[in-house]
Amino acid sequence: MDIALEITLLVIAWLCVLAGIIGCIVPAMPGVPLAYIGLIVAQFTDRVDFAWWTLTIWGIVTVATLVMDYLVPAWGAKQFGGTKWGIWGSTLGLLVGLFFGVWGVILGPFIGAVLFELIGGKKAWESIKAGWGTFIGLLFGTIVKMICCGLMALVLLYGMIF
Repeated sequence: MDIALEITLLVIAWLCVLAGIIGCIVPAMPGVPLAYIGLIVAQFTDRVDFAWWTLTIWGIVTVATLVMDYLVPAWGAKQFGGTKWGIWGSTLGLLVGLFFGVWGVILGPFIGAVLFELIGGKKAWESIKAGWGTFIGLLFGTIVKMICCGLMALVLLYGMIF
């Protein structure tokens, strides 16, 4: 394989993995799938040769995180008495929070869930409790996705070295 093409593919692979890590925090950006695409792109080089089971396992993990991404915040909200109002508020709060940096991303989902639960007719304490559950679910999902992307980065690095 031409060295320029190989370097280009490896750069694209690493950009996908880095975008995947960023995508774990940024909503509507598929973090884990982007990192997985990075592994697949790297496979097309002479430098990286993953076993078939490596890409299969990471493919399964990618699908599992996509499913988890939708279920965990809802599960967290339901565990703490939340409704669809809280889930929508949490999502909107995260989107608005992006404009306020790290603290916006952290507090936005909680504030959004609480406000929307209040709009939906919940009492203040119930709204706070539901907002907390939504936040915990979202935080848990984000941590799991970041761990997956971090591990994919290590797998790519290992594949390039060995």
